[in-house]
Amino acid sequence: MDNQIENTLMDKGIEQNKKNQLYPVFLKLEQLNVLLVGAGNVGLEKLHSLLSNSPGAGITIIAPVIKEEVRRLVYKHPSCTILQRPFEEADLDDKQLVILATDDKKLHEYIRDLSIEKKILINVADTPGLCDFYLGSIVQKGNLKIAISTNGKSPTAAKRIKEVLHETLPGELDEVIDNLHKVRNKLNGNFDYKVKKLNSITKILVDKDNTTSERRWRRLATYILVVFGIMLVGHFIFSYIPLGQLANDTAAWYKTLDKNFHWMVLAGFLAQMVDGATSMGYGVTSSIVLQSAHVSPAAISAGIHTAEMFTSGASGYSHYKFGNVNKKLFKALLIPGVIGAVLGALLLVWFNDSHLKYLRPAMAIYTMVLGIKIFSNAFRDLNKKKKFKRYGWLAGAGGFLDSFGGGGWGPIVTSTLITKGRTPRFVIGSVSLTEFFVTVASAFTFFTLIGVQNWQVILALVTGGVIAAPIAAKLAGRLPRKASAIFLGIVVIGWSIRILVNAF
Repeated sequence: MDNQIENTLMDKGIEQNKKNQLYPVFLKLEQLNVLLVGAGNVGLEKLHSLLSNSPGAGITIIAPVIKEEVRRLVYKHPSCTILQRPFEEADLDDKQLVILATDDKKLHEYIRDLSIEKKILINVADTPGLCDFYLGSIVQKGNLKIAISTNGKSPTAAKRIKEVLHETLPGELDEVIDNLHKVRNKLNGNFDYKVKKLNSITKILVDKDNTTSERRWRRLATYILVVFGIMLVGHFIFSYIPLGQLANDTAAWYKTLDKNFHWMVLAGFLAQMVDGATSMGYGVTSSIVLQSAHVSPAAISAGIHTAEMFTSGASGYSHYKFGNVNKKLFKALLIPGVIGAVLGALLLVWFNDSHLKYLRPAMAIYTMVLGIKIFSNAFRDLNKKKKFKRYGWLAGAGGFLDSFGGGGWGPIVTSTLITKGRTPRFVIGSVSLTEFFVTVASAFTFFTLIGVQNWQVILALVTGGVIAAPIAAKLAGRLPRKASAIFLGIVVIGWSIRILVNAF
């Protein structure tokens, strides 16, 4: 019995030893002297990692050969020093951290022994056995920083986890941290009181998880009631209307539709796929198709916005359901966008009758400019976040031009916000949800002034768009941005030029 207990304890001890027993810390490198031995590809990677997290770190780089990229990086950081020569023992004086990034294993072992004698912590690239600490993969969202360690076993796994977290964690977390910091500074009382108060404020974040199971049961009960209700209504209808007659009437009604109705459905599907996944392109794509069919500008915009009431509603709901909406950004865009849409619709109806021959080419030029903007956005750097505060003016201009030109809300608002460095996923979701209210305002204005025109076009666009909306929302932010923007830009530019050629 004693042997059994002893073996169990030994097994638990072995299992415990297999776990990652590293203790994570965050160093103030600006207050430490760091030595980096090696200035090749590995040395450049280590140096970039250090300086991207601590730009003011004092780092001495030693190597017989210095890679040009290392020189350029050091030039941007005056706190760093390059010594182009072999390593010397005296280089360890006054150093607190040492990082080795060469391909000389004997040199690594030699410096490791010297570091032990001088009690200096050391990291050796690709040699976990010689390391006192590891350089983990780091995810940063403003003041929030997360370090990832695999206990030195798989840097590739750490890198992939970093990519997943970087995409999953919203950029707005930094704003949450700043707000909590302000709340903390305003609190009076001792440390225990502040901790309890902040815990009560943030408790809602975890309370949502506790109600997940309850919400699932409620949702299931709702679905059951809806399905049962549909069954009752279906039984009532089919009891009085024979299925054969219903099928014949449907076929006869379909023959009365426009011969290109199925192509219009496909156009609505493809336009919504592009719009839902990139938050731009629906209005522009639909507008140039209807311009080719010589539909009046006011009828084009009215038809598109009437159809978009349904497609943007489905798209916005899908984005909201998948957690793609930033509520603060949504509120900033909503009112100005609606006002701009109403003004654009009023002006277009006023121009429509008296200036039709000039308005169609003008709309084609406008869509061509949007196509150029979409195309050029494919080559812009979206990584740097820039300050942007004119959300109201941006939304107002986007709503106005969207109503007046039959499209443009996405290319104007979405592309501007993304090029300013905001997270594409939340920009696309927030702009798509706002678009629903903008299109409702525009469609209501057109309906009040000119009524509903081209109902078959509207029906086709709605049918194709509603089918595509949930698929596109699922793909939001996952499609290759550059390739999709280039393709959409070329199509819009080419089609606009074709309309201009026919007009003149």
